[in-house]
Amino acid sequence: MAERRWNRASVRVRTTVAAVLVVALALLVGGVALVALVRDSMRDGLESTAEQRAGELADQIETTGLPDPPPADDEEDDDEPDELLWQVTDTSGAVVRASPPLARPLPTEDTDRVEVAGADHAYLVVTEDATTDGQEYVVSVAVSLEDVDDSTAALLLPLAVGLPVLVLLVGATTWVATTRALAPVERIRREAEQITGDRLDRRVTEPPARDEIHRLARTVNEMLGRLQDSRDRQRQFVGDASHELRSPLASIRQTAEVARAHPGALPEGELADAVLEESARMQRLVEQLLLLARADEGAVSRADHDVDLDDLALAVARGTRRPGLRVDTSGIGPGRVRGDLVGLTQLVQNLVDNAVRHAAEVVALTVRDADSTVELVVEDDGPGIPEEDRQRVFDRFVRLDEARARDAGGSGLGLAIVREIVAAHHGTVDVTTSALGGARFVVRLPT
Repeated sequence: MAERRWNRASVRVRTTVAAVLVVALALLVGGVALVALVRDSMRDGLESTAEQRAGELADQIETTGLPDPPPADDEEDDDEPDELLWQVTDTSGAVVRASPPLARPLPTEDTDRVEVAGADHAYLVVTEDATTDGQEYVVSVAVSLEDVDDSTAALLLPLAVGLPVLVLLVGATTWVATTRALAPVERIRREAEQITGDRLDRRVTEPPARDEIHRLARTVNEMLGRLQDSRDRQRQFVGDASHELRSPLASIRQTAEVARAHPGALPEGELADAVLEESARMQRLVEQLLLLARADEGAVSRADHDVDLDDLALAVARGTRRPGLRVDTSGIGPGRVRGDLVGLTQLVQNLVDNAVRHAAEVVALTVRDADSTVELVVEDDGPGIPEEDRQRVFDRFVRLDEARARDAGGSGLGLAIVREIVAAHHGTVDVTTSALGGARFVVRLPT
């Protein structure tokens, strides 16, 4: 439940809470460490003082004997014992010297904290052994921890007040900074929310700062641009496909209506021939549309096999027939690539069909190895392609000569399919001017 609530919280809340928790924990650990270090440092100083005094008393006992009792005025009972007390005890535990005499003797072993009668603060006890005239004594020196306790208390108060204030300041600062940082994101969200499928031309505002928010806005705009291009291409695709399909359907219907309205007006078998011809045209068009639709989805078939591109070119050349046309295959040499046999066959066929439709007398095919690639070159002696249209010819339903291409059976999809097949095989396709005078298509496929 708590995790679900945390995940539903806003980024601003989660960032602020996380910052407050981290800073509070760090300050708490730092404060405890500071108090401990100060306290230990002062205790070490007091312990050194006590050890030094115990050593002096032990040396005095061993050299001159037991120290003299304190003066009478020092032995008078005070309301508060001195900050430094000492006593000397013999082996039986009896106190032989003390300054001043205590109601309860000091311990005869080192003690970190001991209560002394009449004192408001505890004492630290340090002991030292001494021997004189064959008699062993224990010197105990006690030093008051009042300064340690007072210093610790003086340090705890500002920490107890300052740390919460500092944590609140960090939380408020994080909240304000996060709010300001996320303001452009919220603006982008509101603008993106208003963009619909019919308003893909709109864009979100890009902040002037060159930061992550700017890159986010730019990425969103680039995505919207791609969506708009995709939608425009889809609409154009549907419109062009509908137009292309309407033509053979209209031809079939017109022929059928003539045959029905005027029986015997058409020669025997002409209706069937017209239906077969137009249905075959529709079939080719539908197959091409399906292939391009799969290409748009990234599902162009590619089964990797060793394919001899020269054999494909020779087979397509042998199957090409047109009165008065010569197909030159003298430039075809060995060329093997890894790819899909069906796709590569269609690639060669589409290029050759395009060359045949535009050639005057000659179509030339070339296959050769070139720097870890295989080049397929298809040339013709037709009118060629203007330089400004050499990239546009690979777009769908593009015909540079509308009437001629339609009469010849072209749908404007052949070269678009070539480009998709080449891309699926990680190759390139370019068009230039041929030495024959027409167009020269060069396909490069990796070996």
